[in-house]
Amino acid sequence: MLKNRQISIRYAVFLSFLLMINACAAPVHTIAYSGTGNRWFRSLQQRLVRDGFDAGSIATLYSHTGVNFDAKGVSRYFVHREGKLNYGQFLEPGAIEKAFQYMDDYQTELTAAEKAFGVDRKAITAILLVETRFGSYVGKSSVFNVLSTMAALEDGDVKDMLWKRVSDSTDLSREEFEDKAAKKSGWAYVELKAFLTYTAKENLNPLNVYGSYAGAMGLCQFMPSNILTLARDGDNDGHIDLFSHADAIMSIASYLKNYGWYPGISGQEAYNAVYTYNHSGYYVNTILKIIELLKG
Repeated sequence: MLKNRQISIRYAVFLSFLLMINACAAPVHTIAYSGTGNRWFRSLQQRLVRDGFDAGSIATLYSHTGVNFDAKGVSRYFVHREGKLNYGQFLEPGAIEKAFQYMDDYQTELTAAEKAFGVDRKAITAILLVETRFGSYVGKSSVFNVLSTMAALEDGDVKDMLWKRVSDSTDLSREEFEDKAAKKSGWAYVELKAFLTYTAKENLNPLNVYGSYAGAMGLCQFMPSNILTLARDGDNDGHIDLFSHADAIMSIASYLKNYGWYPGISGQEAYNAVYTYNHSGYYVNTILKIIELLKG
């Protein structure tokens, strides 16, 4: 996890070169395909090298035994239905009581976030409650494997293989699946590059970072591209660690500020700002109801 910043010498060496851009990139055929994960990631590795990532570093990373095509995890994305999520649990008295306690426990951090970005502490608290129950559940999926798996769907053979896995358990037609897979693969590739950038910057082993089945990570469940642009160092230790409450709190405030939150914000404007965090009306309405309950 992110709390452990002591990674192995092996990874420290190749991560330092991972993001080097070569004017004369190594030919794609120089990638040595080995390890169980490489069968479905060959096209993806070639693409990363074409985009300037060091061929040797990419080969080393993808040949690790911890790398695998997460068909089971990514299949959930194609059978997932928002309406099945029980957001009502976060409105129950016990959950609201924990939210009040959280505001007491992290009063200093929440005050700093309010001062820095003008975002109501109740909104920050509500998001942390719904996203991970204040860190009690941050996800068990390998972010690297998830993003690599989704990005690999650009390859037709990979996409066909996954369709065979999900066709009996999804309401999507083949055409709908193809459309969703195409959109998701492009999005995931951008997130994968951002993830590699972030882990290299913070000197982290990308294989040791876990999150949701969609690749979101930390107490606040940020995607890697949002970490690079909107995450903030809340405890001023020189690192951005979204498994740290101070950093997660400040990062949510930064995010909502960026999408229009301000002191005295109207109900519709608050709805719009939170909607950018999760494109679900059910989710947004739950957050807004929690905020109201926290006015107590």
